[in-house]
Amino acid sequence: MILFVLLSPALVSGLMVVRAKNPVHSVLFPILVFCDTSGLLILLGLDFSAMISPVVHIGAIAVSFLFVVMMFNIQIAEIHEEVLCYLPVSGIIGLIFWWEMFFILDIETIPLLPTHRNTTSLRYTVYAGKP
Repeated sequence: MILFVLLSPALVSGLMVVRAKNPVHSVLFPILVFCDTSGLLILLGLDFSAMISPVVHIGAIAVSFLFVVMMFNIQIAEIHEEVLCYLPVSGIIGLIFWWEMFFILDIETIPLLPTHRNTTSLRYTVYAGKP
């Protein structure tokens, strides 16, 4: 279930990187992709990679975002006029999102088996035999 919740927005936003007509939107969609893939890496147990990957990639996207804005000379006032027409749709999507979050968090989950994560294993490896 969690896999599909993380995988489907990553696939859709990956397609929207290519399909978005506004260059600013096509630069912002990979941020969602990297956040979703970091969630998938956490599910795989790769804690360190899940934390470092978004920081590095989103930093690179911020630089490319600055480059796109400077290169195309996009006027911010034009973007604000277009945003107001999407306000009702975004409000409905936001309400659906919050409804789903409360629905998911309300369900009792089965506890995971106690396992050692990568950071715990690293602690035992580095500090083995030390008090």
